[in-house]
Amino acid sequence: MIKAILVFNNHGKVRLTKFFQYYTEEEQTQIIKETFHLVSKRDDTVCNFLEGGSLIGGSDYKLIYRHYATLYFVFCVDPSESELGILDLIQVFVEALDKCFENVCELDLIFHVDKVHYILSEICMGGLVLETNLNEIVNRIEEQNKIERNEAGISAAPARALSSMKNMNIPQQIKDNINIKMPDLPSINLSNLKFH
Repeated sequence: MIKAILVFNNHGKVRLTKFFQYYTEEEQTQIIKETFHLVSKRDDTVCNFLEGGSLIGGSDYKLIYRHYATLYFVFCVDPSESELGILDLIQVFVEALDKCFENVCELDLIFHVDKVHYILSEICMGGLVLETNLNEIVNRIEEQNKIERNEAGISAAPARALSSMKNMNIPQQIKDNINIKMPDLPSINLSNLKFH
């Protein structure tokens, strides 16, 4: 079972966290710092799994990670998970991000955190792996994007209608219609009128 998923950059700045077990905010911060220290000090030539830090379960859990350019993708798992299976799952997650954002970078994770969490929830939920087939994941993402575009079209309808009304220049049309020539009426001298 997956206990946590962490993504942070080379400087330890968090870009994504997903804990599948309750930790206080302070504990989460400490776990992230400890995990960053454990993973970042490792040489790129060593294997990509190690024992979990003392805060996230110690030797009972494993940290499985991949380092891509400026980002570390770290999955903390219990002994029932296959190290190679989780490495492959990380690869699927990164490829799904890459297909969704077309050449994913760190800024995509910062500015599109909702989409990143959606992609992650297609892959695993509640600490259990749901889907490993990249094509299925991408299909679900495309379906969600289509729904969002349709909803954006519906919700944007009032704004488009208002814009159309403004373009019609209704005040000018009203003015043009009001300036209708009325027939000349005879002038009446009001000073000669007497009231009883």
